Amino acid sequence: MRCQGHGMFRGRSKHFLMKKEDLRFRRGFGKSCRPSRTMCLFLTNHDNCLWAFAQDEWKTIEENAAKLPQLDHSVNTYLRYFISGAQECVLKQGRITIPPDLRQISGLKKEVVLVGGLKLFEIWDREQWEEEFERAKRDFPQISRPFQDWEFEGGSWNTLTSPSGARGFR
Repeated sequence: MRCQGHGMFRGRSKHFLMKKEDLRFRRGFGKSCRPSRTMCLFLTNHDNCLWAFAQDEWKTIEENAAKLPQLDHSVNTYLRYFISGAQECVLKQGRITIPPDLRQISGLKKEVVLVGGLKLFEIWDREQWEEEFERAKRDFPQISRPFQDWEFEGGSWNTLTSPSGARGFR
């Protein structure tokens, strides 16, 4: 998995958690993401994996979360699980330490898979990822149908709303 120059995460790669539960990235990972300053990632729990965000992307999430109605039960659940789970991890010498509580919640063992998701990447236990990927592979033909209406013209996606409400990008 590589962080492309625009802060987009693409691809999949297998890794091993090292001693002290450090996750070592491939060479050049931090440089390709944020070449001019200290690289921080924000990790938080999500389903059966961790989501990792670059610092700027996490800041946007926090700003949007702060605008949500505090008396809404769904918002409180979101804040209690997703936002409260977030921890800042500094990228030092090509690695981060995954906090123990996040390792436990996500079920991470020794072998992990990093899965690019454009503005974020996921950190999965290898066995859980293999199960999830098989589900995704099985469901992909059905799930991808709404996106077949998206059109690519002149270097950008036209914004089209599919029957399921999914939207393309501009």
